[in-house]
Amino acid sequence: MSLKHKDLLSLAPLSVDEIMLMLETADSFKEVTGREIKKVPALRGKTVVNLFFEPSTRTRTSFELAAKRLSADVINFSPSSSSVVKGETLLDTARNIEAMQADIIVLRHSSAGAAETLARGVKSSVINAGDGWHEHPTQALLDLYTIRQRGMNFQGLRVAIVGDVSHSRVARSNIYALLKLGAEVRLVGPPTMMPYGVERLGAKVFYNMDDGLRDAHVIMMLRLQLERQGRAQFPTIREYSRLYGLTAERVELADAGAIVMHPGPINRGVEIAPDVADSLSSVILDQVANGVAVRMGILYLMSGANA
Repeated sequence: MSLKHKDLLSLAPLSVDEIMLMLETADSFKEVTGREIKKVPALRGKTVVNLFFEPSTRTRTSFELAAKRLSADVINFSPSSSSVVKGETLLDTARNIEAMQADIIVLRHSSAGAAETLARGVKSSVINAGDGWHEHPTQALLDLYTIRQRGMNFQGLRVAIVGDVSHSRVARSNIYALLKLGAEVRLVGPPTMMPYGVERLGAKVFYNMDDGLRDAHVIMMLRLQLERQGRAQFPTIREYSRLYGLTAERVELADAGAIVMHPGPINRGVEIAPDVADSLSSVILDQVANGVAVRMGILYLMSGANA
């Protein structure tokens, strides 16, 4: 089986089989990341361009490592030192990059829909590495991979996604994917941080954190995105932490084998207590490690190398 899409912009239109294909493809590359020589020639001769209009450490580094381990040529494009600061549009920039024979463009942008706009205007495959409040499909895929790696079955899995849901592209991608795979998705947070009408997708909404965590198998904490909110949506950070911060006592409310996740970067002492972030139930560093293997699999599939 192969992907029928030129681009990876969203998890919403993907089938269960396509999502599982990406997770299963990552399995073979996970083995590569454990070798002494962490390199295979799968994308030799291909060019991957990382086009990041927003600051990023984990995602950009992860994509760069993934591409290099597949033996692709990698170009990291920084708009702050490019023609973008002189007024060049996103599409013009991408077309110039494509003229240099780029096979895959990995885009992160502050505007929702930027990846789709780009994909319509270029022949290169486009991978959405996060666009505004819209989606972050590869982060959700590495989250799914980490859950699966722990031997958890998605069917009937109870997942509590906690925090600033309305501003989280990671949450949106996870909601689409987890519901498709048969999980029960609980969204936990203050009313001011819940997307309007999200219940129509099939997720359950909880404004009380203790209720939302009870018997959950997965606790997925979200970063408090103050830079995206524009104005305060709760009285103080201390008040937010008291009501929605994950403590060891609150982890006890969840299932006995529950795992704790976070897409990073972590605000220790705000959305998650330091002792929880560093506990045995935490798989946060596993998520980071798995990101490389998952993105290797995605780059491999998007390149058509398996066709």
